Amino acid sequence: MTAVDAPKPSKRTEKERERNLNRVQARIASERARADFAETLNSLEDKLNLPKQARRKGRELRAKIDRMADEAPGTLVAVAAGAITVIGVGIWLIVRASSSDD
Repeated sequence: MTAVDAPKPSKRTEKERERNLNRVQARIASERARADFAETLNSLEDKLNLPKQARRKGRELRAKIDRMADEAPGTLVAVAAGAITVIGVGIWLIVRASSSDD
């Protein structure tokens, strides 16, 4: 039997094969679309969930502070002293402004 003698697939078989291929392609496309949609929803949830964002930012800040304490403790003390001074001066100005109104 040679290549010329080989039976040709019927048109019906070719159409069934094409239809099945289209179904497989459609299934793959729909699975991809579902995965993309789920990823989009998850990212939206992360952006809109403020308590979750606050926890994440708090953990990041804590990690930065810990790293700074390990690498440059003097700088951390200076930053803390500066922050306390700014807060103290702010409170003092508010109290002074409110007591001078009397």
